[in-house]
Amino acid sequence: MRLPARIESWLSTEDLQVWVREAPDKGAYQRRLAIWLTGICRLPAHRVAEFLCVSKQAVWLWIAQYNRQGPEGLHRTGRGGRRWAWLAWEQEEHFLREREEAASRGQILTAPQLRAGVEKLLGRRVSLAYVYRLLHRHGWRKLGPRPRHPQAQPAVQERFKKNSPRSSKR
Repeated sequence: MRLPARIESWLSTEDLQVWVREAPDKGAYQRRLAIWLTGICRLPAHRVAEFLCVSKQAVWLWIAQYNRQGPEGLHRTGRGGRRWAWLAWEQEEHFLREREEAASRGQILTAPQLRAGVEKLLGRRVSLAYVYRLLHRHGWRKLGPRPRHPQAQPAVQERFKKNSPRSSKR
């Protein structure tokens, strides 16, 4: 059986006890209690995970954060946001605003056309999926004219509509 993790001595036992009790919310309490149970009670990570109803990996992560950065290492701000953005939000808005006029005039803008502009702006290649996500982020919708067959004859179609027999199933 694996030994319990070693906890760095950032806080004394009394300070650690106070620190656990003063947790501002449930998540912080769980993280602090994991450190307490590992350091003071000498429980292995899988037992701490069972007691706190979290994954073993989460306990190992909390221990590593505490050992590296001390009590401040457990103050997590979440992972939301655009972490891998190539353009800032304002740059994307500016890029699309420049093309919005052409779209409003009825000129067809396609994702491959926009992709070329994005690649020129960035100086690197991007996937077509990146362009579609950019359009989706800014609320652009896919609107286009209904498809027409190249050999369609509107006069013949209208004559067919007027002279076609009515369905007997109505």
